[in-house]
Amino acid sequence: MKLHRRAAPIVSAIALAIAAVPAVQAQTTAVALGMSGWTGFAPLTLADKAGIFKKHGVDVDIKMIPQKDRHLALASGAIQCAATTVETHVAWNANGVPITQIVQLDKSYGADGLAVRGDVKTFADLKGKTIGVDAPGTAPFFGLAWMLRKNGMTLKDVKLTTLSPQAAAQAFVAGQNDGAMTYEPYLSTVRANPDKGKILATTLDYPMVTDTLGCAPKWLKDNPKAAQGLVDSYFEALEMIRKEPEKSNEIMGAAVKQTGEQFAKSSAYLRWQDKEANRKFFAGELASFSKEAADVLKDIGVIRQVPDVTAIYDARFLK
Repeated sequence: MKLHRRAAPIVSAIALAIAAVPAVQAQTTAVALGMSGWTGFAPLTLADKAGIFKKHGVDVDIKMIPQKDRHLALASGAIQCAATTVETHVAWNANGVPITQIVQLDKSYGADGLAVRGDVKTFADLKGKTIGVDAPGTAPFFGLAWMLRKNGMTLKDVKLTTLSPQAAAQAFVAGQNDGAMTYEPYLSTVRANPDKGKILATTLDYPMVTDTLGCAPKWLKDNPKAAQGLVDSYFEALEMIRKEPEKSNEIMGAAVKQTGEQFAKSSAYLRWQDKEANRKFFAGELASFSKEAADVLKDIGVIRQVPDVTAIYDARFLK
């Protein structure tokens, strides 16, 4: 059957409209998310690789950025959201890089620790010793300061050499430095080489490492549905880990060059935080911890003034 010449454009327009319907339904909001290979962030990787983010309407571009540089990427607009430790969120806000925390990701239960040589029995024995630790403004730097403070010492009592968490662990096992402040999966490098030293203390002894996902306030204001999608995706990833542990561990482990079995061992040293844990955390624990953390950050010169810690998180996405 021949179509009238004038009817052809109409038919074409209808065909185009029909073809466009799935595109509208599948429309997603793009967001760049800065993080690292820290085991606690792995459910975000799982949400990406398993298509969970897309399912919830967010097209997430995960960018692996060292913790010491993540705020620069946020300030420049290269990323809109970032996963990092609570005290780092405090520091960024205090130093003029606003970010609002929207979901708690994990709590460290021994996944962060201080490795030392065999002759170090107590923290007092560390006086004058050289410790490999990441730069100021990072979780390992804060963690070391926190542990020393709890033992009546300061960072001035030790010598610091700046190394990333991975490099600090590798250098320590290679026989360099007297200690290393690091975290999983790199802390397991030390655990696997007991002849090189031991772990003096972890977050089981000093529970001060907990991570949250935060986003730029303007982005949150402009994209509340996408923010909700990020939070919902995280909880769905936790559900996938619960239901399909082996598959999930393989996916998460591959991102940090671990087998599923190796990843499972690393993740045993932390607890991912479900919705119920999140609600409890945001109801009071987050503010109280942030205040104490801010005092430590001020003491070690990372911030000059303590910000209003109740203004740097938003619990509305935990409904």
